[in-house]
Amino acid sequence: MSSVEPTPSPPADGTAQPEPRQTTPFLVLQFFIFPMAIVGVCVAVFVVFGLIASEGKGARDYLNEVRTGSANRRWQAAFELSKVLQAHKDKALSDPRFIDEVARTFDEAQRDDPRVRRYLALALGRIGDPRAVPLLRKALALVAEGPIDTETQIYAVWALGAIGDPSALPDLLRLARGEDAGLRKAAVHALGSFPSEEAREALAAALNDPVEDVRWNAAIALARRKDPRAVPVLLQMIDPAHMTQVPDLTTDQREDAVLQAVAAAAAFQDEPEVRSALERLRDRDPSMKVREAARRALTARPGVAP
Repeated sequence: MSSVEPTPSPPADGTAQPEPRQTTPFLVLQFFIFPMAIVGVCVAVFVVFGLIASEGKGARDYLNEVRTGSANRRWQAAFELSKVLQAHKDKALSDPRFIDEVARTFDEAQRDDPRVRRYLALALGRIGDPRAVPLLRKALALVAEGPIDTETQIYAVWALGAIGDPSALPDLLRLARGEDAGLRKAAVHALGSFPSEEAREALAAALNDPVEDVRWNAAIALARRKDPRAVPVLLQMIDPAHMTQVPDLTTDQREDAVLQAVAAAAAFQDEPEVRSALERLRDRDPSMKVREAARRALTARPGVAP
């Protein structure tokens, strides 16, 4: 995936307009639903390296390996740590010192393989403790101790969205207006976790972003709030003629994007234009998954996700 990575570039204050780093497919699905993108990366890594990890290890074992393992093992251990924490059942989570240890390891790994910090940021987001917020925010700073890695920043943005602490809102608002398309996409996705009116208005502004899938993230987030401003972008997303014109969009990526839009559009099924578009998908779309999703959206109770 081209941009499921967080790389630090000047978030919001640069005057020069950098050339887009990523192609549309990367922008389309990498952060269209950021957690799904992370899962995809994790699955890919697990397929390649899963056999290396020993069975029966817990979160603290993997954290110790991050600290003391070989250069190649540390990032794999960080990945395994994030994976173990996904179930929220590891006994280490009952130890109030554990979050501090993970956060400190994240902070101390600034000059390590960037993948170590990326997966530790993912782990911190999955732990969901606000004590990690200051260090995650530090990773978003324009000036950091050591070279900035935008992919790490994107993982940190996802983690801040997963934690949902209000103190992170100013950083996410700044990045949502920034020059870097990947960070804008991640920030807009993260803002969907914040109920404030300020976050809602930032999402509404992102509906006019020049990058298509930033607009898509904004529309999905606003639709979850039943905000009708999402409707025009959702209609584009469920319009086959429009989607076939999106450059470099594969069939699978188109289908995934449409499925997300169809689920979100269920909130507005009583609007004639939305209902008509969903009916066309139900009756004519070549993807059976899209047809079924449209059918569910049309029969869902108002305000209830299909």
